Amino acid sequence: MNEKIEVGRLNTLRVNRVSEPGIYLISADETEVLLPNAYVTKSMEIDSLLEVFIYTDSEDRLVSTTLKPYVYLYEFASLEIVDSAKFGAFVDIGLPKDILVPKNKQKGTYDVGKRKVLQLQLDERTNRLIASEKYELLKEIRDLEKNDEVEIILYSKTPLGYKVIVNNRYEGMIYHTEIFENLKIGDKKRAYIKNIRADNKIDLSLQKIGEKISGDKVFDILVENGGKLNFTYKSEASDINEVFGLSKKAFKASLTKLLSEDKIILEIDAIRVK
Repeated sequence: MNEKIEVGRLNTLRVNRVSEPGIYLISADETEVLLPNAYVTKSMEIDSLLEVFIYTDSEDRLVSTTLKPYVYLYEFASLEIVDSAKFGAFVDIGLPKDILVPKNKQKGTYDVGKRKVLQLQLDERTNRLIASEKYELLKEIRDLEKNDEVEIILYSKTPLGYKVIVNNRYEGMIYHTEIFENLKIGDKKRAYIKNIRADNKIDLSLQKIGEKISGDKVFDILVENGGKLNFTYKSEASDINEVFGLSKKAFKASLTKLLSEDKIILEIDAIRVK
């Protein structure tokens, strides 16, 4: 059970009382918040514990929901722009209330229907959740080492590669020379730390450090089988492993490498030696 209610996060709260608009939940410090009738079920009895997400309604009152949003406080997600106004734009985070991206938190243009990689933040002045393209990140890397596996989200493409957010905390980079698959802004991936630089920026790889891209192996097996096999990027992992002895991820990277080297042709349902 939460000691106090935290906006933008999942809270475990106790059912305290029933009212006409819904049920009131309470934290250990005895702060109450409404769970509207739309989310109330018969199993929610007095003194039972519920896990709910806390945000503010259109009148800036705290409210809870059993819905799970696309993103939590200080985390990142690719969010769709659903509306715009003079003072900002609104994005969908999977809740009945869309979240504002204030003008002073935007970069570039905000067109309805497009997506942006945004961080969910708390406006301390109003206690409202907002989304921001001006990220709040930790500057000192305290809990990561070389070769660690991390979660990343791609947020910007540069001539060198993709800028990424690492574990919702740090800034990193995957260089084009480390990429052997099709990527786009907003993709979430597992990655591996190659280097932590003196400026506290992180260089990453999508492959485990020391794991080589086995393009030659795939090419040799193709040649041994008449130069053509019924495999594509969408082939089943079990079939790939049986024929090539590779994971699906390594196989896809191999295809990308061979295509870039102009050694193979990718057909609708097969690959063949060029």
